[in-house]
Amino acid sequence: MRLYNTLSGQVEEFAPANGNDVKMYVCGVTPYSSTHVGHALSYVVFDTLRRYLEHQGYAVRHVQNFTDIDDKIIQRASETGRSENDLVDEYIGDYFQTMDALNILRAAEYPRATREIPRIIDAIKGLINSGHAYPAAGDVYFRVTSKDDYGKLSHRTLDSMIAGARIQVDENKEHPMDFVLWKGAKEGEPSWASPWGPGRPGWHIECTAMSLQYLGEQLDIHGGGQDLVFPHHENEIAQSESYTGAQPFSRFWMHNGLLQLGSDKMSKSLGNLVSVADALEQYHPDTMRVYFLSSHYRSPLAYSSDGAAAIARSLDRIRHALTPGAVNDSGPAVDAQPHAARFYAAMDDDLNTPQAIAALFDLARDINRGRDAGAAIAAAQDTLRQLGALLGLTFTEPDNTPDAIAAAPFIDMLVAVRSELRQARQFQLADGIRDQLAAAGVLLEDGPQGTQWQYQPNQQSGQPAPPQD
Repeated sequence: MRLYNTLSGQVEEFAPANGNDVKMYVCGVTPYSSTHVGHALSYVVFDTLRRYLEHQGYAVRHVQNFTDIDDKIIQRASETGRSENDLVDEYIGDYFQTMDALNILRAAEYPRATREIPRIIDAIKGLINSGHAYPAAGDVYFRVTSKDDYGKLSHRTLDSMIAGARIQVDENKEHPMDFVLWKGAKEGEPSWASPWGPGRPGWHIECTAMSLQYLGEQLDIHGGGQDLVFPHHENEIAQSESYTGAQPFSRFWMHNGLLQLGSDKMSKSLGNLVSVADALEQYHPDTMRVYFLSSHYRSPLAYSSDGAAAIARSLDRIRHALTPGAVNDSGPAVDAQPHAARFYAAMDDDLNTPQAIAALFDLARDINRGRDAGAAIAAAQDTLRQLGALLGLTFTEPDNTPDAIAAAPFIDMLVAVRSELRQARQFQLADGIRDQLAAAGVLLEDGPQGTQWQYQPNQQSGQPAPPQD
């Protein structure tokens, strides 16, 4: 398997440092509001990577943190009159609920910054003792000039960083790009005791302390969104390698492209969010996963309801392919091997999920054609299910809504009338029934086993169901 490494800027052959054991750390959320689909994109990508690595025989130890104390959490708690702990607990619960709904596997550990304070303090002490950090007026800063290769992940020099940054003058810093490891306490804010006075950890140091504690001095894969390359991951490298002396801190750095709503990235700070919970009220989890994986993980992806609806319709082709074939099929078996080979080749090529998904749809097409021709399809269906599972897909049917349940007898009656009209070659009348049902969100699919229908209220476009290959 070959993966793109942000550190080298190249696609490289992947192999873990220690046999079959893969150590993977993925930066988690700051839980001060509902989990949004921009988060979900990143976690679906790394869940898919993990599933595929485990399928290939690797033992993946996956750790993902929660940044459960920072300025935004403190501000939101103050605005709502709640404690920081209550706020964080609510949104961590929201995170797990929505990620479980998206069929994302749980990590081995979910450390929280506030529960790692002793380890964070130990790391800061070590950096001070080695000359890589210095205390100043209750704060502690990392000395960026102490690391000769600072900027190697983002491929930037200190001079270019200063020129491109809006940096507030801080007389306590030795260099404008020095970053905080420990923040001295402000009145009314949560704080913990430390050798430098009461305060709380800076953003970057928590990930160093957590990765060291739960994965050791060197990672195989460190993941996150492209917006974390600088400064967060750049600073993680600097402080981690300075503290341990181990080179490199992570052998591979993987960054997913960002989800956009219109021309802007989706983010809490911009307020242009679609929550995962809201998206899942309209679309099946498989739809969301295929949406995210239909674009290469390193590319930006625009989110739209029309795009999600198109994915939902296309998934019906695969679900249809997985319906049982005739009991007495006597034709030659559908050959799934070429499609499986394409799937694996795509996944091995820097996790090329768009091409892997294309292989699934082509296999589904051949199964559907084979069913119509009386071919044996059961083995090919098993392959389709197995390959889909590597992308986290379940292929379960969308839940019926109460409206569909109540209307089912009448829909069945109209479908039966339409079938009789088709047999009588009254095609214009039959097509009229189909179009009116489509306008109400009821999509029909004709096949050798009869006509099947599905209610999709989010797709009340008046358009008939997409053609089946």
